[in-house]
Amino acid sequence: MDIRLALHAITKHYGHGDNQVAALQNISFSLAEGEFLAVQGPSGSGKSSLLNICGLIDQPSEGQYYLNGQAVEQLSVKQRCDYRRREIGFIFQRHQLLPAMTVYENIAYPLFLNKVKAKQIKQEVTLLLKKIGLDHRCNHLPKQLSGGERQRVGIARALIKRPQLVIADEPSASLDHQHAHASLMLMRELNEQQGASFILASHDAFVVKHCDRNINLLDGSLAGEALGLGIL
Repeated sequence: MDIRLALHAITKHYGHGDNQVAALQNISFSLAEGEFLAVQGPSGSGKSSLLNICGLIDQPSEGQYYLNGQAVEQLSVKQRCDYRRREIGFIFQRHQLLPAMTVYENIAYPLFLNKVKAKQIKQEVTLLLKKIGLDHRCNHLPKQLSGGERQRVGIARALIKRPQLVIADEPSASLDHQHAHASLMLMRELNEQQGASFILASHDAFVVKHCDRNINLLDGSLAGEALGLGIL
């Protein structure tokens, strides 16, 4: 089984000098291609910092991060940006949809950025809209949607480009059980068909139950051992 990403002794500090705060301390674990990993922990435990590092939004203060065998610290800013655009999908807890774009346009935007042809964009977005049950809302703006509908659009936007890695922060937070299940099945479909790997920060027992394994953070450190794949 190929390793999608591996973290070795990752530490993240915020602030300077005597005002430094350690958000993460000595975090080491690996994630396989096609693996679903749940990250659990109370508020302030470091989950968001960990997701931001794994998603190339932030960089660690210490330690090594390998993505598809490549040392991330050796990538330029442009290379990290290009990798995020092409290969990483983000599902945000607060949706972060573009307010001036319709549901259709929000979902299509990642494909547009990746210069996919218009005919293919239309086919793929139309199909995904039907899968998430929002084809009748395709011309609505985010402000015209419920919280659960916005979350489903956010999930569809993250999955539309078939990323290698999906970073999800409380992906079921605004969803009822039916739509949480449907969204999770969409993620699993990408997981099974494309070998995408998922890191999901979640307090939802339903989501965690459907993950392959989980790790727990407490005060920025792993609580117990990250079981499963070998640690570097």
